[in-house]
Amino acid sequence: MKRIVILGSTGSVGVSALDIVQRYPDRFQVVGLTAGQNWTLLEAQIRRFRPRVAALANKEAAKSLRARSRALGCEVLEGVEGLIQAAALPEADLVLAAILGAAGLVPTVAAVRAGKCVALANKETLVLAGAIVMREAAEHGALILPVDSEHNAIFQVLDGRPRETVRRILLTASGGPFVDTPPGRLERVTPREALNHPRWKMGDKITIDSATMMNKGLEVMEARWLFGLPPEQIEVLLHPQSIVHSLVEFVDGSVIAQLGVPDMRGPIAHALAYPERLEKSLPPLNLVEVGALTFRAPDAEAFPCLRYAYEALAAGGAAPIVLNAANEVAVHGFLTEAIGFLDIPRVIRATLDRRDQKEVRTIEEVLIVDRWARGEAERQMQLLKKSGVSPPAGRAGSQKSGEIPTEC
Repeated sequence: MKRIVILGSTGSVGVSALDIVQRYPDRFQVVGLTAGQNWTLLEAQIRRFRPRVAALANKEAAKSLRARSRALGCEVLEGVEGLIQAAALPEADLVLAAILGAAGLVPTVAAVRAGKCVALANKETLVLAGAIVMREAAEHGALILPVDSEHNAIFQVLDGRPRETVRRILLTASGGPFVDTPPGRLERVTPREALNHPRWKMGDKITIDSATMMNKGLEVMEARWLFGLPPEQIEVLLHPQSIVHSLVEFVDGSVIAQLGVPDMRGPIAHALAYPERLEKSLPPLNLVEVGALTFRAPDAEAFPCLRYAYEALAAGGAAPIVLNAANEVAVHGFLTEAIGFLDIPRVIRATLDRRDQKEVRTIEEVLIVDRWARGEAERQMQLLKKSGVSPPAGRAGSQKSGEIPTEC
């Protein structure tokens, strides 16, 4: 019986994970659940899975839940401190880190420092602090298992093979809903259209990231730290069928791929059960019904977010943190119709160009840069709305005025 904590249990990954737990009650026991502010869904999950601890980042939501759950025998924690406490529960064997965005960094690091087996669905943790987190994992004996379908596929293919035998890894991308849309049409894209993903059922933010291809850029950054490979050995292929989840090319020219139906429950089940496998966690793949599998290179000009991610990864320092924060702000701005679809990369570009190129050595410094970048991205959105003209774009390695503060 594996005892698990789910950080972000009310999100799409968390809900899918609980579906797997429910189907294999003899394999898993939920000991902790956390959410942001959706206390009503969290209450229903507590009633179903009976964890010892639950935590809500929003303190008012935690008060509401606490008033309702006293009879359930579940301790309700609140705030970031509550998330940290849940992430480090002594009895937990595995922590599924599925909190969306930069908000997942601190709780995930708490699980790593507690020496847990961490099933990582929060790619931003490694985007923001890859070197720091991997160092902490080695120091505390934490095992990090990737949950993103692409990284989980690579993990399965590598299966302990030495890194020096790898020539490159190929991350596949569906291309999202606009892969064949004429560039001129993208200016008029609505949030509703962008959320209509052709293959995957995901949360709103990740779906928009897929539409801009920023999701793939973030995955390149995550892969760099998970697998210890430089950016030039990590490539992206468009694969609209989403059957080949990723591939590894070895130095002898052999290429091995992992295939499966496009359903996040597959990689989630693999990570939860590792090193074992769950029988019938997904329906079988019928390649005859699939028919053709196609691949092509992504259009970096039509979807510049992928290019920005590579540039930020190469620049290092504050750049990956700034890129992620600006993207989160811009995506929220698009979803609330404050800016247009193509304004997302414009805000990211302008925010990157305002950053101070500095080294980031601690989680505290990561959070300082993240706060600065969010404020700057908000300012860039306001400039866009006032002028109606795109802010000037440069290269990710360039620096404009606007120092990142060294204190909060």
